Amino acid sequence: MKQILFLLLAGSITYSVQAQNDAPYLTKSLKDAGIEQVLAETSGGNISITGDAAAEARIEVYVRPNNGRSQLSKEEIEKRISEDYEFSIGTADHKLTAIAKPKNRFGRFDWKKALSISFRIYVPRNVATNLTTSGGNLDLAHLSGTQDFRTSGGNLQIDDLTGKIKGVTSGGNIHLKDSKDDITLSTSGGNIDARNSSGKLKLTTSGGNVTLEELKGNIDATTSGGSVRGNVVTGELYAVTSGGNVTMSELSCSISASTSGGNITVSLKELGSFVKLSNSGGNINLDLPGNKGLDLRITGDKVKASSLSNFSGKIEDDSIDGKLNGGGIPVTVRGNGGRVSLSIK
Repeated sequence: MKQILFLLLAGSITYSVQAQNDAPYLTKSLKDAGIEQVLAETSGGNISITGDAAAEARIEVYVRPNNGRSQLSKEEIEKRISEDYEFSIGTADHKLTAIAKPKNRFGRFDWKKALSISFRIYVPRNVATNLTTSGGNLDLAHLSGTQDFRTSGGNLQIDDLTGKIKGVTSGGNIHLKDSKDDITLSTSGGNIDARNSSGKLKLTTSGGNVTLEELKGNIDATTSGGSVRGNVVTGELYAVTSGGNVTMSELSCSISASTSGGNITVSLKELGSFVKLSNSGGNINLDLPGNKGLDLRITGDKVKASSLSNFSGKIEDDSIDGKLNGGGIPVTVRGNGGRVSLSIK
């Protein structure tokens, strides 16, 4: 394995120690390594990886203090890394491995002298990754393959990824755009913003909001404490929140949406194969196109419908049960504790 330890930096590596935070501490060329996999781990910094066929494959290392000081001398950086950190960058069998973590993570470690060591990695597009940071952000762009990445306290930025994608953050926000295939993203305390993506998308947050914009495929969005908003979704959409609102517009999909404590507002431009809405404490407003046959099963404390022409069935103050245009697509709405308004356009 071609490995670079901090104390054994050879002449084949281009590196420099800089006082400015925006300049790399070390740069290593990867142009002859034929990188197909990347394993990167750092305990206090960010990791970004970009697939760029036009740029030279390389890794850049950025070092800054965690104690608020604006800069460190070359001697201070070298001393802290050599004494306190496991630091290595190596390549073998088309795999890049980059590690930067404290030697005594659970022992005696002077966190006042802690460093933030970040990696910026530039590789060909067809590269698989396994990335870990305990306190920083993760930024992945223009990659195709299996991507597995996690951070305990930072944000996830995903742009133009294709393949099997799994990302986890315990405390940050997630931004997804221009990506496709099999995508699973979760955060314990942040918001999720997903745009212009397609495939099988599973998006989960325990405490934030979810925004869906121009998505296509099988979309599963869940939050325990926030709201779910969507616009221009095609395929199948599953939206669940335990404490917020569900607001959807310009949909052309099947939809199942539920909330335990908020309102539901859904406007469908085109119907899919089913509509299923339920809540426990708020109101439901549903707009449907009138050019399809529907099987309506609607209940609530108060139910109001407009434009129910060519309808056969029963309409009461708290329910609608029957067929529109001869029946067809099942529309099931259960408003437990609120009013339901249905509009056929």
